[in-house]
Amino acid sequence: MPCLEADIMSNNELGDYCTPDRLRDEISKNAKNVIIIDCRPQSEFARAHVRGSINITLPTLMLKRLKRGNLNVSSIIQNNEAKERFSKYSKTASIILYDDCSTELNANPSSVINLLVKKLRQDGCRSSFLLGGFSTFEERFPEYCQKDHESSILGLCNLRISEEPSFGDNDTLSTGSTASPISCPYPVQVLPYLYLGSAKNSADLSQLKKYGITYVLNVTTNVPNMFENEKNFKYLQIPISDHWSQNLSSFFPEAIRFIDEARDNQKGILVHCLAGISRSVTVTVAYLMSRENMSLNQAYDHVKMCKPNISPNFTFMGQLLDFEKDLHGEKGVDSGDESLPSDSEKLSPTSSNCSPI
Repeated sequence: MPCLEADIMSNNELGDYCTPDRLRDEISKNAKNVIIIDCRPQSEFARAHVRGSINITLPTLMLKRLKRGNLNVSSIIQNNEAKERFSKYSKTASIILYDDCSTELNANPSSVINLLVKKLRQDGCRSSFLLGGFSTFEERFPEYCQKDHESSILGLCNLRISEEPSFGDNDTLSTGSTASPISCPYPVQVLPYLYLGSAKNSADLSQLKKYGITYVLNVTTNVPNMFENEKNFKYLQIPISDHWSQNLSSFFPEAIRFIDEARDNQKGILVHCLAGISRSVTVTVAYLMSRENMSLNQAYDHVKMCKPNISPNFTFMGQLLDFEKDLHGEKGVDSGDESLPSDSEKLSPTSSNCSPI
């Protein structure tokens, strides 16, 4: 049910809010001058959303970082086109955020929309929230909203990709818009024997031989195991798509055992997915948590230090958070601790070799 404007104005400072009429006018006049951020759950965004909006849904882990001001807003935008546009225009465009039915920005200081508005303002952006939220805007201006039956993947919509194209299509995702290119030309070393990479890396025999990689963990549904018939190679394929509906954590034990086998045999192992930024990263972070006794934050930060463009989808981040609880118990690890382990010297060979030798 849409919110009424009659009760809206009293507790909002001038400039806090954007009326539905103003948002409609902004979109009509020049959509390039406005960046619209949808703060609702992914399922609600998928059902319907303001055209051209970017969906940002934060799990608890990311929410804690946002509260502390340690989160870069562009880093939580999954779609690369949207991320690029946000980075380019965030300081000049008007940024309008909405949830379902907000009538007062400060009603819940810990809400995602409140924290994002404040963070954006701290970063020098012009940000405000949509008065009455999506429910009000949808009722008044349905022609400016996109329904679920129209939800093919658009450039500015943060929808995860549920199907993968055939391998070898110029290293991009064939989804109707340009997605993340496989930009890293080589596997990235995370531990002395553990490498992280893309489908392209997995098909480069000279690179695999250069880094002593004979074990390959393939976290995709249909990228081929290129050298499966070679006697020196051993493969494990985890048939998972990069989609919020997938349960990657159920494969963690099998994946960890396979990586352990490579380590015990003193062989290099490549963990890869399609682009090397989500599924393979999730498995790699899980391995560090399990075998290096790292918290989720420590493992994530270590991998990001080695490969800055990582971007696991939010469902996988939630599964990693649950995995951390399973490993250490609810109170065994401080999920808010972002520092590297105090005894990180034991990882010094890794830290100095995050990029390939």
